[in-house]
Amino acid sequence: MNLKSILPKNSGRSKGTVTVRHQGGRQKRFLREIDFKRDKKDVWGKVESIEYDPNRSCEIALVIYEDGERRYILAPDGLAVGAKVISSAQAPIEKGNVLPLGKIPVGTQIHNLEITPGKGGQMVKSAGSVATLQGKEENLPSGKAGYVLVKLPSGEIRRFKPACLATIGQLGRIEKKTERLGLAGRKRRMGIRPTVRGVAMHPNAHPHGGGEGRSSVGLKYPKTPWGKPAVGKTRRKRKYSDHLIVEGRKLGPHH
Repeated sequence: MNLKSILPKNSGRSKGTVTVRHQGGRQKRFLREIDFKRDKKDVWGKVESIEYDPNRSCEIALVIYEDGERRYILAPDGLAVGAKVISSAQAPIEKGNVLPLGKIPVGTQIHNLEITPGKGGQMVKSAGSVATLQGKEENLPSGKAGYVLVKLPSGEIRRFKPACLATIGQLGRIEKKTERLGLAGRKRRMGIRPTVRGVAMHPNAHPHGGGEGRSSVGLKYPKTPWGKPAVGKTRRKRKYSDHLIVEGRKLGPHH
């Protein structure tokens, strides 16, 4: 199985129309097929190499399994070449191993966390990210296992089903958050084009535009280029996952 393929550019355009601003001009790059599901159960794998991936902030590890198959996984901090990893409900609590949340001890650091069992890791996947297993709720009267409580990098504490998989350890490249790019050209090679302030624009181009000299926003509240509020809460009211949030990332208990 070929784990690399050319990643096509679309530069934020759909049929020639700009649908996402500030994109374009990035370097040609390969897409690495990452195994977020870690669904190769009960088969040991050995880390062959730790590699750079231009499509994400953290490093990736190339793993060769006992049956000869190779897969890329996200590389946790401290995972070395030659280390053994496994995805199993009976796996040891070691970096790179994958277990269901119900089998992980309280206080363990985790990443690549599933929201829906079997869908693959959806949360905590960027460089230096780490979530902590905070506790486990008691079993329900129906006999089903209670939820597992996880503290996410934002500070939010959220309920997850015990069957959701997670990988042990904190993701590598912890220094990424203090990294300085140094050149505007480096950002351009990433495919990110310059951003112009709304107040510097023509009034037809932005709600903040126009006015004589250096003018302020001068509106009830800052707006996006499309006239919607640019400040305040954007989370949808009565969202399906509200009942899963025990503590919000800023305001304490979630309502």
